[in-house]
This record gives sequence, structure tokens and C-alpha cells, in this order.
Amino acid sequence: MPLTKTKGNNYTWITHSHSHLSGECPHKCSYCYVDNPRFGRPERYKGELSLIEKEFSVKYGSGKTIFMENMNDLFADAVSMRFIERILAHCCEWQDNCYIFQTKNPSRIAQTSFYEWPEQFFIGTTIETNRPTTTISKAPPTDERAYAMKLLAGRKFVTIEPILQFDLDEMLDMIVPIKPEFVNIGCDSKSHNLVEPTWDEVMALIAGLKKEGIEVREKSNLDRLRRD
Repeated sequence: MPLTKTKGNNYTWITHSHSHLSGECPHKCSYCYVDNPRFGRPERYKGELSLIEKEFSVKYGSGKTIFMENMNDLFADAVSMRFIERILAHCCEWQDNCYIFQTKNPSRIAQTSFYEWPEQFFIGTTIETNRPTTTISKAPPTDERAYAMKLLAGRKFVTIEPILQFDLDEMLDMIVPIKPEFVNIGCDSKSHNLVEPTWDEVMALIAGLKKEGIEVREKSNLDRLRRD
């Protein structure tokens, strides 16, 4: 898969995406957007995790913001550290871009050989709620993700998508200590019947984050909660 320009319901601040990993993400989130409601999961993202060698020949050029492994979780426990290191090294060959890594297992990042992450690497985690997520995902609990992110140095962000019903004070207590440069907020786009907050609750969370000086980037799919 070549370097792909982003479109649709993606982050507006990202210009491209690229993936070296094939196979199914071990976290198996019930709302995973890789599982297309009409066509199912693409063959590329089924089965065991492996590297696609030809993807290491892709030239990234310069001046791009590239979402890496957007169809998988590079730092899931089941992903070989050898895979991780090779992908990071490929990014380092093209230093005039910004690389976005989003994971639900940020504690794994500290196990890489990078003493300090390069300035052009952004690391983010997903925190859908402060409440338990075991019924919808095999990923580490959100409180563990938040704690691991708090310990990491470098440029960081948080994504709250799909936003689930939450407790305001507890949610802020998880996110604020991470000191993210910004927080993305979006809702479920694929009708997975998730338990969602009201728009007033979302507004209270946005206000709480902004009060702490954190930039909030709202995704267009939040319009559904505004209408509801």
C-alpha cells in the first residue's frame, strides 16, 4: 500500500497514512473501523501479524503529517519489537515529516531503543472513557494508558473517540496530567450501539479541558450528538 492521502472521517490535521503491518489488531475493539459494515475486514488485516517488506521502500518525502499503522496498533503486546524498531527506523530516514503514532498500549513505547523520541514523532493514546472497557476491547484499561502516557517525554496527544459515557472529574484527572498538546474528540460513526454521553456532558468535558489550557480538536462526527 503506497503512501495514502487521508480523506473521509479522518483527522483533518493529518495529510497521509501508511502501514507496514498486516494481520489483525490483537485489541479486537468492537467498534474497530477496519471492519467495514458492508464488506467486512480487508484480507490484508486478517490473520497473524507480519511485516509487508515492500512497504519499507516507500519514500515519504518531506512536509507531510503521516499517521503510521492507522489500521493496527504498532505497540500492542503481540507485535514483535523487531517489527516496531524497523518501522520507526523507516520513519527516521525521512526526518522532514511529522509522524503520528496512536496506541492503546503506550507503556510499550518505553521498551523501544529510543532514549528520547525524535522531535517529529507524536505519540497519542485513546481514552474513550474513565469507566471499564473490557466489554468492548482487549486493550489495556484506560487508566493504565493514561498513567503510561503521563510518564512519557516528548510530544503527546489524547484521542477521545468514540467518546463513551464518562464521569467528568475522573476523566479530567486522567487526561490533564498527561499534558497533551491537544485532545481530539469524536463519536461513533458506524452505529455500534455504544453508550454515549449527552451533548451537554461533552460540552462540560471540552470546557474542563480548555480551562486547563489544553487545545480541543472536535471531529465533524460530533454533529450527531449535537443533533441528538
